Amino acid sequence: MIDQPKNERVSVSIKKATKSYGAFLALDDVSLDVSPGEFVSILGPSGSGKTTLLGILGGFVQPTSGSIWLGTRDITFEPPHKREIGIVFQNYALFPHMSVGENITFPLRARRLPKATWPARLRSALEMVELVGYGGRRIHELSGGQRQRVALARAMIFEPGLILMDEPLSALDKQLRETMQIELKRLHKRLGATIIYVTHDQREALTMSDRVAIMNKGRLVQVDTPERLHDYPANSFVASFIGEATLLAVQRVQGDAVRLGDQVLKTTRRVPEGDSLHLVVHSEKLMVADGSQADSCNRLTCVITDTLYQGESIRVFVRPDAGGELSFRLPSNHAGRALMKSPGERITLALHPEDTIIVPDAG
Repeated sequence: MIDQPKNERVSVSIKKATKSYGAFLALDDVSLDVSPGEFVSILGPSGSGKTTLLGILGGFVQPTSGSIWLGTRDITFEPPHKREIGIVFQNYALFPHMSVGENITFPLRARRLPKATWPARLRSALEMVELVGYGGRRIHELSGGQRQRVALARAMIFEPGLILMDEPLSALDKQLRETMQIELKRLHKRLGATIIYVTHDQREALTMSDRVAIMNKGRLVQVDTPERLHDYPANSFVASFIGEATLLAVQRVQGDAVRLGDQVLKTTRRVPEGDSLHLVVHSEKLMVADGSQADSCNRLTCVITDTLYQGESIRVFVRPDAGGELSFRLPSNHAGRALMKSPGERITLALHPEDTIIVPDAG
């Protein structure tokens, strides 16, 4: 057993962690500090190093160099069972021959905690994940969402200071996945544990996290709040990975303006240095120009090329006269349909200077 008391929120520090497999560098000098009680998601495409980083935190992968700290403890070379970390795997890793209750209490048995404490801990864990009355059921009798809750309860029953989650919602259907995202966020507030969550789903990361760490090619590209990642991306990779964005090549004109084709666009943001710059246009920030927008708004005259009905909204694809292709969204209600035009028709869109985002190329 470890010396730190139960229920204590712990910090996590990853210091210059690298992991190589021969000539392949899976992690490249990664450093990240996670505050006690913080929910941090590791987000990135396949092969970006997310799972390797989680494996190093859990003790299943040894770093080639660097160190991992849990609070004031260097756990770099501690085996997994001594780290006292709760882990929720992508496939849940539940034991099919055990009941729900036996699955959940397995960590207590493995840690040889007094058996007299098990019933109260199990009851508390079942209440937390809203599975009271399910303790005697077998795993095959549960739905996907219920199995996910069992895996969560098992990770939490011994009250770890840190919980690692490896894409635990990826096997669920869209509606259940979105419901569980909200439930996980609420559960985190009740638990107070530090959570590090790996996902490739950017909406999932933005929904649940205090901060999101974007990875690409084994490196951390940007670590920030969901809002800042979306509105202040560090470069073209982050901008293209977060949100529904289109990137168009632009040229610097002066400190607060860029040129798109023959058109000059104003921005309230600092234009980055460098010759390879991109305008980041989020579909939700484009507005149909109807005279209600401020005179300072940038205006883009376009030709509608296609429309796509998506239930709650209609995505409209356009080709600006200044070059490139963009899309924007209209609500699928009466007001939105009133602004709708057909492919081939012209439309003018407005983009506020505060929403005119310029980023450097990721290289």
